[in-house]
Amino acid sequence: MPAHHGATHFDHDESPSGDRIVLLRGASWGDFQRLLEIRGDRPVPRMAFLEGVVELTVPSQAHEALKSWIGCLVEAWCLEKEIEFSPFGSWTLESKEAKRAVEPDECYVFGDDPLGRPPDLAIEVIWTSGGLDKLEIYRMLSVREVWIWRRGRLTVHALCGETYEGIAASEVLPGIDLDQLASCLDRPTASQAIRAYRALLAP
Repeated sequence: MPAHHGATHFDHDESPSGDRIVLLRGASWGDFQRLLEIRGDRPVPRMAFLEGVVELTVPSQAHEALKSWIGCLVEAWCLEKEIEFSPFGSWTLESKEAKRAVEPDECYVFGDDPLGRPPDLAIEVIWTSGGLDKLEIYRMLSVREVWIWRRGRLTVHALCGETYEGIAASEVLPGIDLDQLASCLDRPTASQAIRAYRALLAP
């Protein structure tokens, strides 16, 4: 499967400070909706649903930092290339008919008319093992492309029909060099990572 590597301080997995994940089995769609209502506007736990199983995740600090840093660099690239984008963070994507729901780490719609359609790109950081198969959730939610970071590897998955295929380069952001992006994630702060990435993008 095509992957993009970056030597970063985010490379380790299943660390002592990893995500806290709980799976609730035998849940109905109504149970999932009630859990969303109970959580309300709070950002955690992040929730997902797949055919009767609810995933509750409290992300670690490293998880939240990495997903935000990747998002910042994606936005820096779009600004440099004058591509219109709208970030929607952990927007709850759901389908009662498909019995699937997920809250991405980050997601984006590209173009001038972002409302009323699913994300073009979702970004998932898999920091700790044991959660639901997010690609199995996304495949029925019409998200064109999913990037998954795990153990220092960024893999790109494009929706082809009702399945995802691993691809070598992004199709929703053609021309973005993900090896180059990942190389900037070893900086000690997000602002330094952004400045380093912008310097690489400069003509």
